[in-house]
Amino acid sequence: MENEFVFKSPDDVMESLEGVDYISSATITTSVFLADRLKKPVLIEGPAGTGKTELAKSVAAATGSRLIRLQCYEGLDEAKALYEWNYKKQLLRIQAQNLVTDAENETWKQLEEDIFSEEFLLTRPLLEAITSEAQTVLLIDEVDRIEIETEALLLEILSDFQVSIPELGTLEAKRLPLVFLTSNNSRELSEALKRRCLFLHIDYPDMDREKNIIKRRVPDIEAALLDQIGEFVRSIRQMDLKKRPSVSESIDWARTLITLGIHTLNMEIAGDTISVLLKYQSDIETALKELSINT
Repeated sequence: MENEFVFKSPDDVMESLEGVDYISSATITTSVFLADRLKKPVLIEGPAGTGKTELAKSVAAATGSRLIRLQCYEGLDEAKALYEWNYKKQLLRIQAQNLVTDAENETWKQLEEDIFSEEFLLTRPLLEAITSEAQTVLLIDEVDRIEIETEALLLEILSDFQVSIPELGTLEAKRLPLVFLTSNNSRELSEALKRRCLFLHIDYPDMDREKNIIKRRVPDIEAALLDQIGEFVRSIRQMDLKKRPSVSESIDWARTLITLGIHTLNMEIAGDTISVLLKYQSDIETALKELSINT
């Protein structure tokens, strides 16, 4: 099992992430650096749209690593997360075997060893990350969407970087992956899962950092308009909304305003385009009312 370090220091993390247009913070860079040095997964919690998934993608891009993503959902099971046997291929192998009647038991034993070999194994994201010989980043996205019982699938991988397969034994990681788990806090995760991870909370960025992010993604935006967007989004997030606008929606709004040829933001323009920021009619009505915008 190879145990190489990817980053030299927290500053190296920040510079590497900036190189792929991910504007980090001291807390984020320290967590990524420690994940690399301590070889522990990072559990990232926070509101939707604050860059949790993007962090894992950016680490993969910055390090030239292969990104392997397990998208979690209700009902996710071992066959979709870890592995399953290629039953069709196994059946064809059995049908092709010419069983000898006089040595039936011996022949079946040999056949059984054959069909339960790695040749007939279908690897899923978790096992793929463990068996990969290349440097990988494993993203376990929205882990809070799976049932608490299903979390047990993750524990062996997160603590020992290995997978136990009854027919083959224990497969250990050939090269330790960097592992990131994201959660939107839709349910409480188990203590067993949390113990195995470093914890990182990513909230909405402060206004200066968000403006920096928007500038990176929308480089042709004028400084005055960027300032107005930062102030407006900040005021919107302070309202009692069902879903506050994410950073990605701020970027979309900036692009929308530029596409419309807007140089200066006013309440009329904000009212006409606010649906880019807010995705629930009740939130739009709340915002329009609090900002005294008539549409």
